[in-house]
Amino acid sequence: MIDSHCHLDHEPLLTNINEVINRSKKIGITKLLTICTTLDSFERIKTIIQKDKFIYGTYGIHPHETENNHVDKQIIINAVKENKKIIGVGETGLDFFYSHSNKEKQISSFKAHIEASIELNKPVIIHSRDAEDETIDILSKYKNKNLKILMHCFTGSLEFSKKLLDLDAFFSASGIITFKNSDSLRDTFKVIPLEKLLIETDSPFLAPIPMRGKKNEPSFIMYTLIMLAKLKEISNSKMDEVTTNNFNNLFFK
Repeated sequence: MIDSHCHLDHEPLLTNINEVINRSKKIGITKLLTICTTLDSFERIKTIIQKDKFIYGTYGIHPHETENNHVDKQIIINAVKENKKIIGVGETGLDFFYSHSNKEKQISSFKAHIEASIELNKPVIIHSRDAEDETIDILSKYKNKNLKILMHCFTGSLEFSKKLLDLDAFFSASGIITFKNSDSLRDTFKVIPLEKLLIETDSPFLAPIPMRGKKNEPSFIMYTLIMLAKLKEISNSKMDEVTTNNFNNLFFK
């Protein structure tokens, strides 16, 4: 299994990083991708990825953080090129559910991340909440430019997923697919092709059932994998194989 999106620089994961790593390995996780959200986050991530060869990182500014963390395309490119274990750009995107950052600043930052990812030939990891139309409008402008899209913690509509598939996007399922009120999302994941699926925890957030109420961690990813395998009517081992191969194809080819 590969946790394609976790935040090892967040508490309580950071303080307990060695235990988190050991529990991840114990359940068969082969890679962890720890995701950058701020400039300070990247400094912590550069230290974390040196702790074990199976930990990789990204560089990016979360849409909530664009008010106080300004980056342009060249800053992103330079940061990613610093270290071979920085394998993705993001998390970036648009979040209009909350008003933590100005919309125009979010859009400008999003475009800078997209353009950097194209130049770097690395996937861009996208957060989209209450911004489906705007996200598609922006991404569509980069169609046929070899943009590698990963929709993190996908909770969008079926219509949104179809538009993203037209852009050759990948979709990461989080513990939200295990929640009791997520029938519509489960129906959407039934339709998304197997070859476009990854799994993630988004830990320490969004612990899956039966771990709701606890701080999430990468070792809980098995519950998301089990639910996704059930939705796609395949074995857990096959889903493990598929999502692992999809991650490796997206990030290492």
